[in-house]
Amino acid sequence: MQDTPYRESRMISPSLDGTRNSDLPPLIGIVGPTAVGKSEMAVRLADIFPVEIVSADSRQVYRGLDIGTAKPTHEERRRVPHHLIDLVDPEDDFSVVEFQDLAYAAIDAILKRGHLPLLVGGTGLYIRAVVEGVRFPRVEPDPALRQELEHRARQDGAAVLHRRLAQLDPLAAARIDPRNIRRVIRALEVILTTGRRFSDREQPAPRYRPLLIGLTRARDELYYRIDTRVDAQIADGLVEETRQVLARGCPPDRPALQGLGYRQIVAYLSGRMSLPTAIERIKFETHRFARQQYTWFRLDDPRIHWLDAADPATFERAVRLIQTFQKTPTSREVAVTQ
Repeated sequence: MQDTPYRESRMISPSLDGTRNSDLPPLIGIVGPTAVGKSEMAVRLADIFPVEIVSADSRQVYRGLDIGTAKPTHEERRRVPHHLIDLVDPEDDFSVVEFQDLAYAAIDAILKRGHLPLLVGGTGLYIRAVVEGVRFPRVEPDPALRQELEHRARQDGAAVLHRRLAQLDPLAAARIDPRNIRRVIRALEVILTTGRRFSDREQPAPRYRPLLIGLTRARDELYYRIDTRVDAQIADGLVEETRQVLARGCPPDRPALQGLGYRQIVAYLSGRMSLPTAIERIKFETHRFARQQYTWFRLDDPRIHWLDAADPATFERAVRLIQTFQKTPTSREVAVTQ
């Protein structure tokens, strides 16, 4: 992550195979690190274009986790339809395969209504699943095996499971962060259940013609926005929200409560750290998470049109990118004109 990570692409939304024209239906993606301003941009675009927003946030799918996931407000949802929010309870499992299927259905329905789908979020795997058409192994979860692996992770540490994954599927291990216990366990689950490596995926099959707009900010400014948002979340009741989710019976080790913010507040509520320490840990871990997001959304990726979110002219630039994208002829139209 650079101090001034700004590069505005001059290309016209290349498709994933490197060609400029495509007969696939259009999809706009608004990507970038947490707290950069993606949601604000998406809602403002609804004043210009007939858009509907599809959330690509792995935590906003959980009901009752509103403050810590920075879900859109009721006013924002009133201004523009939002999809893929509040899908499951915090104690439930939710996979990228489920997200991909639901996202495809939501986007296709938006297109049928004659509207423009905006895929908005910072979960890189979710964005890639939809934009690139990644084909994931469709293996039903094995609760007993998953429980065994989760117990092993708690007892011996996540690194032990990651080392086992490295032995069975080195390519998958290289791609998965050792601290992402959920993905490590899922990769092992696929291998141990089917005998197939998690990394053995079919060729991607893109379903849409994407325009990816990336928002970025200088590091200090982004950290300030993160810290300000964390303070606001605490003031808005993040501690009480977490307490209520636990009181309703959600185990504290479920993935929903292992996300940023909730994990630290759970530690505070269990007496393992003070509230000031928990708040500082949330800020520190969120800074690190924002840096990691740039490994999913690379500043040198030619598919992403990077814009400086702090620049007053950025919104107009985004509008022009979308207008140009909408005017780009499909290969069929080019053939007719020739």
